[in-house]
Amino acid sequence: MPTFHPTALALALAACLLASLPALADQAKPKPSLTPKEILAASKPAEWRTPDPDNLLVMTLAGGHRVLIELAPDFTPLHAANIRTLAHEHYFDGLAIIRVQDNFVTQWGDPYDDDNADRSKMKPLGTAKKTLPPEFTRPLDPKLAFTRLPDGDVYAPEVGFSGGFPVARDPASKEEWITHCYGTVGVARDVGPTTGNGNSLYAIIGQAPRGLDRNLAVAGRVIDGMEYLSALPRGTGPLGFYEKAEQRTPIVSVRLAADLPPAERPKVEVLRTDSASFARLVEAKRNRRDAFYTRPAGKIDLCSISVPTRDPAEAK
Repeated sequence: MPTFHPTALALALAACLLASLPALADQAKPKPSLTPKEILAASKPAEWRTPDPDNLLVMTLAGGHRVLIELAPDFTPLHAANIRTLAHEHYFDGLAIIRVQDNFVTQWGDPYDDDNADRSKMKPLGTAKKTLPPEFTRPLDPKLAFTRLPDGDVYAPEVGFSGGFPVARDPASKEEWITHCYGTVGVARDVGPTTGNGNSLYAIIGQAPRGLDRNLAVAGRVIDGMEYLSALPRGTGPLGFYEKAEQRTPIVSVRLAADLPPAERPKVEVLRTDSASFARLVEAKRNRRDAFYTRPAGKIDLCSISVPTRDPAEAK
């Protein structure tokens, strides 16, 4: 029977162990997850939806730039209806972007709707209502689809997505509301809670000012063209208001997609936030495992997730 010197045996075992270390290290490494781009590429057609043309605003700015805004009638039905009326009657045509405050909002409406302006020159509202109930929150509705995020929130007991909108919920008060994330479109108002009717709107262009939640009605969100609102020159007056007429960006028109001929309606799809692909997208963003991210965060906040949109023609 062959014999082994103890030293030789120890060296042989050490060599075997060293040889196995790379394989063990490879097993310990978490497998790279799919990137958001790969997840969207693998998504199924049924996981995408086409916005209702009755709830899709098409805003055209000077230079032909187009901004698409999806209204949120499930959360602010009275304001959505009033905004539809304003769009039907071409109220916004010829008005302007009147305010761009850095890291906060871009606001548009009637330049004469200001305490320091000649209000006699304000554009009539037509058949739209002058005042509306606040609609800062809505009663919690278990029938509304809700994709809850797992990591909690500072401002609300529960947060997630409903119908493509970032939403917070409070089971104790039985309320839910759309939150002020990037791209959210809210209804500007004066101090009085009933002074906002939708004739002046704003979009969040910077950090998420969640302190505004439940203090303003949220009408919807921008689903395409945010770059045309966020990259505008900042206003030079208090709160980012433009001080001179020539600083403002004119609004050529605002139309409901339903009012446009079918051939002229925007072709856009939105990823369903109750889909498996959206769930995978959220997890991929919570735990980035590509080569750049050496330490996944393991968490994500509500306003760090953008709901993807696409041109259906490009998807094919």
